Amino acid sequence: MTRFQSRRDFLFNGGLGLGALALGDMLSADSLAAERRSRNPLAPLPPHVPSTAKSVIFLFMQGGPSHLETFDYKPALNQYDGQLLPESLRNFDLAQINTADAKVMASQFPFQKHGESGQEISSLFPYLSQHADKLAIIRSMYHELFIHGSAMIMMHSGTSLLGHPSIGAWVTYGLGCESDDLPSYIAMTDSIFRNGASMYSSGFLPAVYQGTAMRAEGVPIQNLQRQADVTANEQRLLLDQINSWNREHLETRLGDSRLEARISNYELAFRMQSAAPELIDLSSETKATQELYGVDDGPSARFGKMCLMSRRMVERGVRYVQLISGGWDAHGDCKGNHEAQAQKIDQPIAGLITDLEQRGLLDSTLLVWVGEFGRTPIRQGPNGRDHHPYGFSAWMAGGGIVGGKTIGATDDFGFNAVHDKVHVNDLQATMLGLLGIDHEELTYYFEGRDRRLTDVGGHNNLASRLVRS
Repeated sequence: MTRFQSRRDFLFNGGLGLGALALGDMLSADSLAAERRSRNPLAPLPPHVPSTAKSVIFLFMQGGPSHLETFDYKPALNQYDGQLLPESLRNFDLAQINTADAKVMASQFPFQKHGESGQEISSLFPYLSQHADKLAIIRSMYHELFIHGSAMIMMHSGTSLLGHPSIGAWVTYGLGCESDDLPSYIAMTDSIFRNGASMYSSGFLPAVYQGTAMRAEGVPIQNLQRQADVTANEQRLLLDQINSWNREHLETRLGDSRLEARISNYELAFRMQSAAPELIDLSSETKATQELYGVDDGPSARFGKMCLMSRRMVERGVRYVQLISGGWDAHGDCKGNHEAQAQKIDQPIAGLITDLEQRGLLDSTLLVWVGEFGRTPIRQGPNGRDHHPYGFSAWMAGGGIVGGKTIGATDDFGFNAVHDKVHVNDLQATMLGLLGIDHEELTYYFEGRDRRLTDVGGHNNLASRLVRS
């Protein structure tokens, strides 16, 4: 290489330099994020756009609550009770639902209008209905999956296929963790995770973004406490040595997310040994607060404790909390089933809304209530309803949302979503949008293409109608 350059070379190289400067300026934010991620995969990251919510509490009613007994009032069901569906619906071509000779079943509970907004909510929710003006009820949810397993995977990961990340994992990947002592993503259930770990899985994302399953009673996380004969200092020395060996091992296996997650999780587990027991210890909560959630006794005690813990989680920087109430599968006795289930969740969820508002957390905490599908308007057995994904209900509150609104509608019998239809992917895109995440920009390269929560669908088409202008 010569020491001197021609004028042409000088201008050419200078032009490349200016282009590099411009490109560097454009990519500076991405580079900074990548640098932070390389040092700590859970480092907090800024949202794509200004957000209205900082955290999510996802209230999932496992089994499929009936929209016709909860939030979608249909007078026609009472009028046609015991009769065949109208001809237009009986001819609806569905192999999964026998519409030819099935009889209409009336709603099992009366509906009333509540709040200044006049939201129509069934008598199942005397506590929650007091917050009618804070709820944005979506009556036009839909997808096309009839089986619990695939429908639950769709509701949690945006697809019916196994091996994809859950919403909480995507949120943690996109925004990181704000807590030093607790996971960014925690999942709890009052029964079982019906699909196992797939309900809170990181899927093809690095394993560090998987949710942490926590118990509401007893030992919150298995194998977390150190042995009685090991001091904290001894454990710290042991952990440092293990991490040193793991990092040496990782250098020969770059990109092994399982090993990266193990190193990160060892450190987090060490800090959680004091944080997790404190989280589930409700003795510092006043008696009035505990009564607000219904944690004392009775059917609401368990889910009430979960809801109270979820408030404590978002206070401590947990980004995504997933609460599952199991048992909503009302094939045989819809009335009895839903009465029992509502008694478990009504007071706790209402108490959660009240408590978040009193503490100034409701505006920054998005609550989402939904099941994997609704129930049929036609009778199954003596007094039950079958699975029904073509039209069902959800609601959202907090997170900057203006309540007292109803989005979309099903037909007169609650059979099909017919107005302002909201696919599951639309709901997920809106959830991400309220957190400041563009669902089309939050991607991860896997098996030859950029993947995202909403796959090739989804529209953030609710936010403009739900958020304060």
